[in-house]
Amino acid sequence: MSIYKDLLWYFKMEKKSYAIGVMTLLMVSLLNLIAPYVIGVIVDEIAGATLTGEALVKWMGLILAAALAIYVLRFVWRIFIFGAAFRLSRLLRNRLYQHFTKQSPQFYHKRRTGDLMAHATNDISAIELTAGDGVLTLVDSISMGGAVVIAMAFTISWELTLVALLPMPFMAFATSRYGAMLHQRFHKAQEAFSDINDKVQENVSGVRVVKAFGQEEPEQGEFADLAEQAARKNISVARIDALFDPTISMVVASSFFLAVAYGSTLVVKEEITIGQLTQFTALLGHLIWPMLAFGWLFNIVERGRASWDRVSALLAVEPDVTDRDGARDETPSGDVTFDIAAFAYPEKETAALTDIRVELKRGQTLGLVGKTGSGKTTLLKLLLREFDLQDGDLRIGGTSIYEYKLNALRDAIGYVPQDHFLFSATIAENIAFGRPDATMEEIHAAARLAVIHEDILRFEDGYGTVVGERGVTLSGGQKQRISIARALLMNPEVLILDDSLSAVDAKTEQAILDALQAERADKTTLISAHRLSAIEHADLILVLEDGRIAERGTHGELIEQGGWYAEMHRRQQLESLVAEGGNAHGVPTSDRVYEATQ
Repeated sequence: MSIYKDLLWYFKMEKKSYAIGVMTLLMVSLLNLIAPYVIGVIVDEIAGATLTGEALVKWMGLILAAALAIYVLRFVWRIFIFGAAFRLSRLLRNRLYQHFTKQSPQFYHKRRTGDLMAHATNDISAIELTAGDGVLTLVDSISMGGAVVIAMAFTISWELTLVALLPMPFMAFATSRYGAMLHQRFHKAQEAFSDINDKVQENVSGVRVVKAFGQEEPEQGEFADLAEQAARKNISVARIDALFDPTISMVVASSFFLAVAYGSTLVVKEEITIGQLTQFTALLGHLIWPMLAFGWLFNIVERGRASWDRVSALLAVEPDVTDRDGARDETPSGDVTFDIAAFAYPEKETAALTDIRVELKRGQTLGLVGKTGSGKTTLLKLLLREFDLQDGDLRIGGTSIYEYKLNALRDAIGYVPQDHFLFSATIAENIAFGRPDATMEEIHAAARLAVIHEDILRFEDGYGTVVGERGVTLSGGQKQRISIARALLMNPEVLILDDSLSAVDAKTEQAILDALQAERADKTTLISAHRLSAIEHADLILVLEDGRIAERGTHGELIEQGGWYAEMHRRQQLESLVAEGGNAHGVPTSDRVYEATQ
């Protein structure tokens, strides 16, 4: 029952709804006592041959009135109690969603998407059930059970009541034991559901990779194993769940047996009337639901307890990146300065970046190149504050980025990541994601800058084309350019292109770069790339190696230095010649390759 203590904050928040619901339940419990009382009176009047037609009509009218009142009141308590429970699930889902959006990438590195989805669906539903049906069964079992026991003890016979309730301690012991076992097993069943959820999400997202490698059967086999494990764990829950009703039915049957057996002797001794015994058995019938509710309550509470523990543990995880006290709300602008002594990812000992000192004037373009894993993306993520720098500082306009609120900082930055994510919405909605209020003219202008406008118009529905989940209906180059258009529509102070031109051809790449130079003359741009043609125009190019600056300068200066950049430039020129397959003068490709390497 400790979950109700944990949910006390919400019960206080919804005290009006729960108070009305509980009061209504109490009224229903009292009204339910009318029918057994009337039955007892009628039986005694029949036995005494004193029942008249007028009296019978009066008693039947009283039962009908009580039934109508119960009908209305049951509608009322459902509205208030279940309504409050639904609002709790809405509140918790919103909290979870907001919590997810505040977390850094490290949070998602440690947790699976399917598991997080399970928390927001199954676990929240179990907590909602506890706050709705759980409160109902708790109040109803106590109020109805208490009212029935009091009525039996004080209006009929306390001795008969005591005898009839002798099996109750056994039920209390059994349901307590079942509850403890149910808690452990349900927790494992929820974890199994998370595993299934994660597997389905992973395979649906990567269905093309699965098919391309012919792994349908192995993946189906793995899913079948997970489903089998989940089934076994849920069956183990069902085994305990199935013990509640038979146990309670046995207790109820024992109570009826004792009530009739001992009650008959009291009737013979004329200590109670036949009508009172009839009333007592009718009241005992009303005690069946509180007994069942009491057992069901343990079931609901233990499920809710397990789910609440899981959700609470998730909500207790503090975001790694947060606004600092007194952070500014204005959007930063100006020169961009990197002053990084060292940076290592959380739980890593080796530094990912070391001694990075760069000052980029407003309106300039910075190019980042280097081998895979050299630290290009890490440097850009630090500017986005996906991770916080501990040794050094990053500044925009001479002010540390840590002095700005996260929303203000990210409003100033347009980011096109390596992994282009498009939502299952129209192309127009995807481009306008950062600015939902943008006009179609503005959307078209951004698409033209990204050299995707003509491609979009060739679609049957144009900008109204639904791209499918993660942009599955588009090519890699189309997704990249729509992502670039989405960032350009925001007209950000700083634009980050993280290897975002890799899937477009050289002609399209040059057209995009020309458009960026023309439209962003007074705005700063950072481009990381493996293809050097994407950053040849940059005002400053950094060559990173093992997290350090190995070379720096303009394209021409780096060519003259004859280092890694110059060597890579020659190789990529060679690859272009190979792709062309010869020249107009008939020089064999092998001869041209030889000349290019000399």
